[in-house]
Amino acid sequence: MATGNATFVLVPGYWLGAWAWDEVAADLRAAGHAVHAVTPAGQAERAVDTPPGADVETQIADLLALIEDRGLTGVVLVAHSGANMAVTGAADRAPDRIARVVYVDSGPMPSGLAGIDFRDPDSRAELEKAVAEHGDGWKIPVPAFDPQDDPVNLAGLTGERLTEMRERGTPQPFGTATQALTRPDPLPEVPRTLIASTIPLAAVREMGEGGHPVFSMMTGPGWTYHELPTGHWPMFSRPRELAALLAGSASGGAR
Repeated sequence: MATGNATFVLVPGYWLGAWAWDEVAADLRAAGHAVHAVTPAGQAERAVDTPPGADVETQIADLLALIEDRGLTGVVLVAHSGANMAVTGAADRAPDRIARVVYVDSGPMPSGLAGIDFRDPDSRAELEKAVAEHGDGWKIPVPAFDPQDDPVNLAGLTGERLTEMRERGTPQPFGTATQALTRPDPLPEVPRTLIASTIPLAAVREMGEGGHPVFSMMTGPGWTYHELPTGHWPMFSRPRELAALLAGSASGGAR
């Protein structure tokens, strides 16, 4: 792994807290980097101190406050999965503090689109039903994390890890999926990296160049790319390899 003194802020996706980054953070720290693993507002241990109605703006404000309060600059800001919204919003609003944004099996959304808009109608309806029936109308329940039902996303995870995700996961504020970002125009010129796990880079580029509204945001100048073939949670299934790619991204490396 590349050694250095980069400053990482690691943000987990839905249902998880800072604990999800434990193995990755340990490797990065061992290589000499400063690491701040974040639990977003409304998730994990912070589920109890975040009022109903938490949304994308709540998590953006929370992330910006952390960066400012700790006096962080030159930040490599890392988003896994659904953390893409808060991370993108924070990078848009404080580009002078951000050296690079890294999206782990995720990517930025265009202005005016919410995370739920990325779902097809059937998947969206299913999610809305789960929130209404099992999430008190404002929380996304923790999934079953059943590899038989979701073999692609859950690839590479042990039974012990799946049990941990079920037991330590907490319902996700639905507002983080339904609230859209309003992004500046023009967008700040912050370098960005994609680490693709479940979608091959060739498919990302093809959809982006074909004009797909989301994947078109993930191509063009300023982007670097890596593939890390595994499931959707590489911090669990391939933590050492993910840490090495993150360390490499701090210097702009790509393959």
